[in-house]
Amino acid sequence: MSRIARLSDVLINKIAAGEVVERPASVVKELCENSLDAGARTVRVELEGGGVGRITISDDGHGMSREDATLCLERHATSKLRELDDLFHIDSMGFRGEAIPAIASVSRFTLHTAEPDAHEGTKVMVEGGGPPTVEVAPPRLGTVITVEDLFFNVPARRKFMRQGATELKHCEEAVVRLALAYPEVGFFASHEGNELFSSPVSEHDPRERIAAALGPASFPHLFPVEERRLGVVVTGYLASPEYTLPNARGLYTFVNRRYIRDRGLISTVQRAFQDFLPAGRQPVVVLHIDVEPRAVDVNVHPQKMEVRFADARGVQDAVSAALSRVLRAAPWLGTPEQQAANPQPRDAAHYAHAVERFLTRAQEATWGAPLPTAMDAPGGPGGSMPARPLTPSYFSPNGGAQGSAFPGPFQGPQVPGRSPAFGEAQPQLNEAPPPGYFAALRPMGLLGSRFHVCEGPGGTLVVLDPHAALERARLTAYLRRLDDDTKAPPPSLFGTTVDLSLAAVKALVDGREALLKLGVDVEPFGGTALALKSVPPGLEGVDPRALLEALSRALPPRSAPLDVTSLAEAVRVMACHAARRASSSPLTDAQLRALLGELDRADFTPPCTHGTVVVLEMPLLELERRAR
Repeated sequence: MSRIARLSDVLINKIAAGEVVERPASVVKELCENSLDAGARTVRVELEGGGVGRITISDDGHGMSREDATLCLERHATSKLRELDDLFHIDSMGFRGEAIPAIASVSRFTLHTAEPDAHEGTKVMVEGGGPPTVEVAPPRLGTVITVEDLFFNVPARRKFMRQGATELKHCEEAVVRLALAYPEVGFFASHEGNELFSSPVSEHDPRERIAAALGPASFPHLFPVEERRLGVVVTGYLASPEYTLPNARGLYTFVNRRYIRDRGLISTVQRAFQDFLPAGRQPVVVLHIDVEPRAVDVNVHPQKMEVRFADARGVQDAVSAALSRVLRAAPWLGTPEQQAANPQPRDAAHYAHAVERFLTRAQEATWGAPLPTAMDAPGGPGGSMPARPLTPSYFSPNGGAQGSAFPGPFQGPQVPGRSPAFGEAQPQLNEAPPPGYFAALRPMGLLGSRFHVCEGPGGTLVVLDPHAALERARLTAYLRRLDDDTKAPPPSLFGTTVDLSLAAVKALVDGREALLKLGVDVEPFGGTALALKSVPPGLEGVDPRALLEALSRALPPRSAPLDVTSLAEAVRVMACHAARRASSSPLTDAQLRALLGELDRADFTPPCTHGTVVVLEMPLLELERRAR
């Protein structure tokens, strides 16, 4: 008896499905690509259960006849190839004829299609790779395919599916990639009735499609890229270094309109940006690379995510040249007239000179005594730290989440003519300081006997308000102690007597229980005098009269519950007075370093009296623009 046997078609299809259909997003990709090959101008994707429950793809393409609708369910049946030579000249998205039978073998599959002007359509149903059921159906425009209960007959595969939200994100990303490749086609995706992605035809301005994919904030930062060489054309858009992401989600490369993940191309893009971005940030780039079909092999990966170039080095050189030309020109630094007046762009090596000029002008504007320059700073002459090209911004924290002790949003006073506050210019990126931001600052000097001037990561000039910084640190510490019911605040002995107004004494005596919860212990001392016996750490040495007067106005009514919400205003008062005491004299280097460490651990969600910790963050690119 022979040990070798031919596999059944059902088993062959399920094996193929393991390569082609990795997850619901694979189904979305393959079926949408078929819609594009069918000449669709609109593609709609409807999902349920993260794509595992149901996927419906409908298009307005040319549809299929009954014969083709039945034949497409057979393996290696395709309209894209006829001869061996066609395999080396592929100009369609699909070509193997594996996707539809593979999908139908691991799902409950329904196809409804009709040719243009046909009097009747065709409906084909397959369950788990079984024999197809073909029915006459009403005519329709294009094709609609429904895939239900994905992997219902392959439980081992289904149990390896991620949570619905994760699978949904992959499905959405599959739609976004195709939408970026085909701006002349409208793409619409929804999940259980909720819109995920909606972008009508954008062929006149591809930036609209990019903004739909990455968010409207990216639109003003996009600049065209173009490089034409023999056999290679590179087009697309890059975002200025002012708009970056913490990951490579905004890096899209397409070869002949097919999204690919090529390590060589990704490395080329990252190298082009390496002198313009700080560590930990990734560029936003959408590149279309058009090459002669014979010069690229797309048949090297089951999901066609990788390709092999006949001249990989030539393609990478074209991409590098296209990106470098725009980055060197730096069109985001000013108007075309300004660019023409100073056509030679400056690089990070001029950082020290730009900072020195900036500080000199600040001194001339009577801002204070001379400040130390950054000639010995990283990124200065002899330094190597790259520029951090971000827009000027302020740390002015917004309000807390719904249901927190500090209902938001909290907006500080709007000063006419000032730059946008931190969290206003780019709220999606700057709602809170990046992790480790403050510890990375390098103190440089004191401005106007008040502000600390620091060098930030990548050569940014950072002006720090020590009072607001101390207030933020103390506010966080007081709130954490208050929120921990099991740990009473350690009192600091502070024996003194204070004469106050009658109203203040009454409010403080009535609110003595609230004061004790805050760590403030007072007792009547006769008449309008109170004995202040202890205060929380950090309030030693404050003006006791000013502190108690302010607390008398901030305490909650006696009927209010003594929790974080009701005591929030009193905590803000204590934090402000503690900061006022600590910032009455310049901070030493050790104190400033300790404060920066506290800020990295601080919570920037709740508002405080002086919310602006970083008064100004001026990146190198902005310094260069202003110094021209």
